[in-house]
Parts: sequence; structure tokens; C-alpha cells
Amino acid sequence: MPRGSSPKRERQYEHIKESAEARGVPEKRAEEIAARTVNKERARAGESETASKLSLEDVSSGRRGGLRSHTGAQGPTYEQLYAEARRRGIRGRSDMNKTQLRRALGKD
Repeated sequence: MPRGSSPKRERQYEHIKESAEARGVPEKRAEEIAARTVNKERARAGESETASKLSLEDVSSGRRGGLRSHTGAQGPTYEQLYAEARRRGIRGRSDMNKTQLRRALGKD
């Protein structure tokens, strides 16, 4: 986290990082996701000295997460299915496409 971040943003960073890791995201990628999300929220709240136009005008991180909660027609992403298959130890998962992963996980 950047210097001068509030305790709230520190907690937010840790929560996002732990949540991503729980979904099977590698630690380094989880840290990047958390940092980018928190930095965007800081920019939207006026807590950072600089902010990109996109950070200020784009859909908020919380709203975007809600839109991508995968309760719609397409369901979980390939990456989410693959991570679950890895956790369950399903063999041949690297050669499977999204449909095959869904079948192997019993999601069809």
C-alpha cells in the first residue's frame, strides 16, 4: 500500500487480497488486483494527489464486481473453473476448454 494510506484502505487491501487468493489467484496477482482496486477507490474519494480520468469516470470497483458476479447466463469464467478444478485435483484440466471444465466439475 502507498505511504499515508488510511487504516480503512489498509483493511480494504488485505480483504481484497485474501479474497482473491481464496479464489485461487496467485499471491502476486492478488496483490496487484488489491492495489489497483484500492488505488482506484482512493482516487474516486479524492484521497490521492493524482488520478486518471478513467479512475474518476469509470464504473466503481464495487459496482463492477457486482456486475461480474457470474450469476448470469455465462456463469463462472474459465479461470475460475480451472482454479476450482486444480483445487479438486481433476486430471487433464489443462487440456480442457470451459465447457469440459464445467462438465468435469459437475456444473452442467
